[in-house]
Amino acid sequence: MLHLTKVAMGCRDIAALTARHAERAESEGAAYCLTRYRPKRADEMGGGSLFWIIKHTLVARQTITGFDMIETEWGTKCRIALATTPVAVVATPRRAHQGWRYLTVDDAPRDLTDADGDLTVMPPTMVRELAALWLV
Repeated sequence: MLHLTKVAMGCRDIAALTARHAERAESEGAAYCLTRYRPKRADEMGGGSLFWIIKHTLVARQTITGFDMIETEWGTKCRIALATTPVAVVATPRRAHQGWRYLTVDDAPRDLTDADGDLTVMPPTMVRELAALWLV
C-alpha cells in the first residue's frame, strides 16, 4: 500500500483545509482534489491516504476513495476522491513540492489520536513545537 503527499495550496492550517473540503463535499457531493495526471502507481493505493503539507509540514491525511479522469474547463484532469474530513497526524517536516510524491506505509506519520493520548485537544502550535523537539 502507498500514500500520496500533496501541498495544501492556500490553506494556512488544518481548519482551513477541513472547511475547504466540507464546503466542496456539501456543494458537489464529495471531497476531492484535482491533479494534472493520474498517479502511475494508483493501483497500489488501495486503502491509502493523501497526506497534506502545510507550512513545510505533513499535518493531516484523508483516505483516498478512488481515482477518475474528468473534463474541466482547463482540460482533462485526474480527480482523487477523498474522505470528507481530514485526520490530524503527528507533525512531520516535509519540503514543499509540485504535484504529488509517494509515501510508504513505514514512512507515514501516525494519527494524533493513535498516540499515547489524544493530541488533537492541544493547540496546533504546541503540537508543532513538541514534534520539533521529537517529544511526540
